[in-house]
Amino acid sequence: MDARPISPSALVEELADRIAGAPRSSWVRVALDGAPAARPGELADALVGPLRLHGREVLRVPAAGFLRPASLRYEYGRTDPDAFYDGWLDYGGLTREVLNPLEPGGTGKVLPTLWDPVTDRATRAGYVTLPPGAVLLMDGGLLLGRWLPFDITVHLWLSPAALARRTAEESRWTLPAYDRYEEEVAPRETADVVVRVDDPRHPAIITAPRP
Repeated sequence: MDARPISPSALVEELADRIAGAPRSSWVRVALDGAPAARPGELADALVGPLRLHGREVLRVPAAGFLRPASLRYEYGRTDPDAFYDGWLDYGGLTREVLNPLEPGGTGKVLPTLWDPVTDRATRAGYVTLPPGAVLLMDGGLLLGRWLPFDITVHLWLSPAALARRTAEESRWTLPAYDRYEEEVAPRETADVVVRVDDPRHPAIITAPRP
């Protein structure tokens, strides 16, 4: 694959232009996929202002607001990478409460958060109704290859060495899950946009080489 260096500000501008270029007659569901070390939430935050300048209403929905209850997440212990890979996120809840309502012809009524992992209770958040043309920005890890109906997918990729180096010591037990993700989902091949972020100050857009 080829790498095109780009500044962080130009990356945000390029992604905002691409997202804002989608038809305004329906909602745009955007996944910003990456391990915590890749900082997908920071990119999502950075996109809000430019998208609003494009005249788009924006809703940020971190996938972490849809974790399953602790009794399910920790059924096989607190540091089981396979459970983390398959059982921590409530993919059904994300689809039902956030993504399906933004299908063409949907209600536009979405739930920004479902579960608080700190209190281990429902957040009791209220529903938000988005007008057609609004943009949903969802950030989180392991979002691709789950049949989640996104319109645009962005994968923030770290080389294995960079991922290991930038993952906090207390979270290093999750690394085998991201290895499995690379092997089973191949996000660099399935995402619409792939950005290498080994050094967040110097990202690069990854593209497949021309034949």
